[in-house]
Amino acid sequence: MIASMPFPPALVLILAGLLLPFARGNLRSVLLLGAPLVTLWLVWTVPDGAVWSFQFLGYQITPLEGDALSRLFASIFAIMAFGGGLFALNQDNTIELAAAFFYAGSAVGVSLSGDLISVFVYWEFMAVGSTIVIWSGGLLAQKAGMRYAAIHLLGGVLLMAGVAGEIAQTGSTTFEAMTLNSFPRYLILAGFIINAGAPPLSAWLPDAYPEASWSGMVFLSAFTTKTAVYVLIRGFPGEEILIFIGVYMIFYGIIYAILENDMRRILAYSIVNQVGFMVTGIGIGTVMTLNGAAAHAFTHIIYKALLLMSAGSVFYMTGKRKCTDLGGLFRTMPITATCGIIGALSISSFPLTSGFISKSLISQGAADEHLMLIWMLLAAASAGVFLHAGIKFPWFVFFQKDSGMRPKEPPWNMRAAMIFFSFLCIALGVYPDPLYAILPFEVDYVPYTTSHVVFQLQLLLFSGLAFFLLLGQLKRTLTITLDFDWFYRGIGKVLASEFDLKGAKVWAVFAERIYRTVRRFTQEIYRHHGPQGILARTWPTGSMAFWTTLLLGAYLIAYYL
Repeated sequence: MIASMPFPPALVLILAGLLLPFARGNLRSVLLLGAPLVTLWLVWTVPDGAVWSFQFLGYQITPLEGDALSRLFASIFAIMAFGGGLFALNQDNTIELAAAFFYAGSAVGVSLSGDLISVFVYWEFMAVGSTIVIWSGGLLAQKAGMRYAAIHLLGGVLLMAGVAGEIAQTGSTTFEAMTLNSFPRYLILAGFIINAGAPPLSAWLPDAYPEASWSGMVFLSAFTTKTAVYVLIRGFPGEEILIFIGVYMIFYGIIYAILENDMRRILAYSIVNQVGFMVTGIGIGTVMTLNGAAAHAFTHIIYKALLLMSAGSVFYMTGKRKCTDLGGLFRTMPITATCGIIGALSISSFPLTSGFISKSLISQGAADEHLMLIWMLLAAASAGVFLHAGIKFPWFVFFQKDSGMRPKEPPWNMRAAMIFFSFLCIALGVYPDPLYAILPFEVDYVPYTTSHVVFQLQLLLFSGLAFFLLLGQLKRTLTITLDFDWFYRGIGKVLASEFDLKGAKVWAVFAERIYRTVRRFTQEIYRHHGPQGILARTWPTGSMAFWTTLLLGAYLIAYYL
């Protein structure tokens, strides 16, 4: 049944992505900036409930359905596509931009899908688009993209198996809250949390994202993990196992970000860390923490994109990624440095920035449920975030010992995108009511209380003091960090080498036996049919007549019988 249906918002970005390779000049810019704005407008024309629904092979398919949660995520995905398109206006690789918009449109499609089949289709579209974005980064990115594709192929298979099992068991395709009481639902959860960057496969994110181009990583930071947050809120709110998964992700991201020397890998690990806060909130599952997870996903997309725009601008202008190669860039890149600092303060939940008004919902929700250990871990993690992202990133990139480089500011469009997202970070931090008004549940929370502000400032200031007291230990060297992927990548190489070696031996034995068998066969044929073979001899006429008569007699007997 098709009601008065607005044009599906996801298709605007997907079609724009498909058209981008053929667009030139002003038309290309119009697509990059106009398509996300049209998408955002269409998102807010989608009413509550199923808008487009039809039967397919006996199953109800609802590719367009609206509610507060769907509109929240679809809106921020559209805003992110606009900011990313503005930042990437001077990107020459049109294939990357086309894939990025296809990727963004698919994320919007997931957030507005009302059934599991539509979710799965858009989910796989996202995997295709994001892989192409990574591959567009160059030669090293192609290898990382293959590993990325392998992990997401695994996640897609698990999700497909889970969806098929769920539909077979319940007979329904509706995507709604589920409890973990069946094997297919565990498979669905596994497919979702792989995209969230959950253990043990978290390493796919810092392995692949930093290898993308200076603009590609900005797009990548926004959609895959936050779409996973959306489907977890929708499908598994209040599942206790998510609390433990989320806490693991939080501290995993902090530890590796502190150890890391590559500025883009630092920010990649902090994506895992921040998504861990959201997953923890989903696991607690109260109205407060679910609102917190949704709000934090919204603000995180903005400030993480801002941080990566700052890092991408440095990478674009210097060609350097490692902290040991950078320093002193604030002298000639003051706008980039200032925007990077605003992003760093936001991710650290500094008062008057967007992170403060979203992350505090999760912490307050843990306190309201008397989860004292979880609250203390979240507080400690907030200090850790300030340590690795709030101070480490801007300090080593912009303020440490002068590297001697004097790069200029990036092109105007890159500066405009950073300033736009900086404005959003501060505006939401100063006045959070518009964001609170569009959250999925009614908000009964005031972030700016004296006790909360003082506590957060104390936490951050002591974390900052610890950074400078331990600066000698935190100073990076030319090292790399080994993550969990070392095990399966290392074992994979060993197994491949062993397979090649053993396979070559087995093939050699097999080929030798085949050769001997064929040789014996040809020798037998030659013995009978060769010049000296029995069938090549001249037979007497009488013998031939005898055998002919014998065969004819046998035929007659067989015929009459």
